[in-house]
Amino acid sequence: MSSVVETVTKVVTPILEEQNFELVDLEFVKEGKNWFLRVFIDKLNGIDIEDCALVSEKLSDALDEMDPDPIPQAYFLEVSSPGAERPLKKEADYENAIGEYIHVSLYTTVEGDKQFDGFLKELTPETLTLTVKIKTRIKDITFERSNIAKARLAIQF
Repeated sequence: MSSVVETVTKVVTPILEEQNFELVDLEFVKEGKNWFLRVFIDKLNGIDIEDCALVSEKLSDALDEMDPDPIPQAYFLEVSSPGAERPLKKEADYENAIGEYIHVSLYTTVEGDKQFDGFLKELTPETLTLTVKIKTRIKDITFERSNIAKARLAIQF
């Protein structure tokens, strides 16, 4: 984890706890020639634009007051909801997604593929089982959790 992400996580956590919000994800990335600090937040009944504005203002003020500046380069601050395809990062995210339709990206191929969409059927500390539809066949596939690069909720079409 980069030092910027670590520092901002420490700064934003009390702001979110004060509002009963959850930090879903935080990233500091360069896209083209611009840097972006993205903070994804959520709460029980969902986040609205006012919630994002409140956190953005409080976080911006807190970062501006820090000396030395934890982010010396120019950047854009974006605070938003994780959206319908919320990433699964923490153990609680996975537990809450049992029975839900998710997308999994793997580091190494399983059954000739690195990406799967399906219903999260079972979860253990070591494995994750998805019920997937391959052409006309429905099948359970179990993945080693150490092989999961990314996972997120998905929209079924």
